[in-house]
Amino acid sequence: MSTGEPNPTSERTLREWDFFLLWAGAAISLSEIWAGGLLASFGLLTGLGIIVVGHLVGNTPMALGGLIGSRHGVPSMVSTRGALGNRGAMLPAVLNVLQLVGWTSVMLWIGGQAAAGLLGGASSARWWIGGLGVLTTAWALAGSRMWRVLQKIGVVLLLALSVVMTVVALRAYGWRPLLAQSPPRTMPPMLGLDLVIAMPISWMPLVADYTRHAAVPGRGLRGTWWGYFLVSSWMFAVGLMATLATGSAAPESMLLQLLGGHGLLAPAVAIVLLSTLTTTFLDIYSNALSAQSLFPRLGTRRLVLLGGLAGTLLALFFDATKYETFLLLIGSAFCPLFGVVLTDYFILRRAHYEVADLYQRGRYWYRGGVNPRALLAWAVGFAIYQVCARSGFVGGASLPALGAAALLYGGLARKQKG
Repeated sequence: MSTGEPNPTSERTLREWDFFLLWAGAAISLSEIWAGGLLASFGLLTGLGIIVVGHLVGNTPMALGGLIGSRHGVPSMVSTRGALGNRGAMLPAVLNVLQLVGWTSVMLWIGGQAAAGLLGGASSARWWIGGLGVLTTAWALAGSRMWRVLQKIGVVLLLALSVVMTVVALRAYGWRPLLAQSPPRTMPPMLGLDLVIAMPISWMPLVADYTRHAAVPGRGLRGTWWGYFLVSSWMFAVGLMATLATGSAAPESMLLQLLGGHGLLAPAVAIVLLSTLTTTFLDIYSNALSAQSLFPRLGTRRLVLLGGLAGTLLALFFDATKYETFLLLIGSAFCPLFGVVLTDYFILRRAHYEVADLYQRGRYWYRGGVNPRALLAWAVGFAIYQVCARSGFVGGASLPALGAAALLYGGLARKQKG
């Protein structure tokens, strides 16, 4: 099991296809189908356009964040030290631990409830949650070499099952009725676009944890970009289609029930279980790496076990969806954060960090281990995100926050040099 230290060359073995499968597995998720359903008020054609454009925009900074990890072999939270300072990067690491334990519990809770709805009834939900927690933690413990095998088996099967789900849905709903749907508009197009952009952006605090295993940096970037773009767009489209056809606020449940009603109960259960595993193990493993950046003496395996246990217990004894607003609040901090990080790395540092100094006092120590200019730009970006989100700003929240933080940090850094 790799640690939070720079990944040795011997551990950089994942190819472009491995990353495609890794992020395709992350994209096949009940939450992505649900999010696609939120775009139903735009109708089918406009909704599909928003899905494609949103993923084109959101995937790019996500993949660029992963490029830092693949070039230097460092996890995501370590990659923020170049901009924030060795000590300043502790803040996003703490936030990431909090959000990843929370998202682990949310995903396990959703998976458990969906499986119980198909097989066993509501009383079996805790058993499903506990079983999924154990399996997902074991998947996270397997390490990069086993991920290659597990993802090839699990994700290829998931993709086949998703094709079956899509075909069944199209036969049940039909293209012409879907195209004819003209529901009342409930949000402006830019807010819909922001909703789509936010999904790939939400993976930015994790992506370098996996691209650091890339045998070739550029191919790690391409596999990540295409794997998530194609399959996430597909899942959004399926959710959009199901909501237009049924008017349901829970298109993922409608699709699973549709499969069950056509004698495909086993595929429906398999989609729930496999999609929970291939998505949630990323949260558990990245949580361990973020915690290790705070407590470097603790081993990754121990932290994986602790994170998996914490997320499972939270899902077992609480309604995990009640934490969603809090988790989204934390998550909104990472969009402007990576506006700062990407500006620092690709523009100010010309795509190069001295890796040794990311782990010791050196050129990224700034003032007592903290870069105040980066923290200021991050804080301003976070404030702009909150204002835009709460006011329903027509331009959305993700892009204004990321762009403002990037521009402010770039200006402050150049002023310092001048």
